[in-house]
Amino acid sequence: MEEHFFQCPYCWEQISMLIDVSQTHQKYIEDCEICCNPIQLSITVENQEITEFRADNIEQ
Repeated sequence: MEEHFFQCPYCWEQISMLIDVSQTHQKYIEDCEICCNPIQLSITVENQEITEFRADNIEQ
């Protein structure tokens, strides 16, 4: 597990989450811990390092 910090696409607050770096591709929705809006997360991991991380507003 690796802690990753990113900015919420709704409230712009910096939040963090734990990423399972044993999974190469992950895509799911998680609520912001500050404003509770749903964020679509897309994560790519190579050699147990995060190579791509996207946190998108699902209303786009």
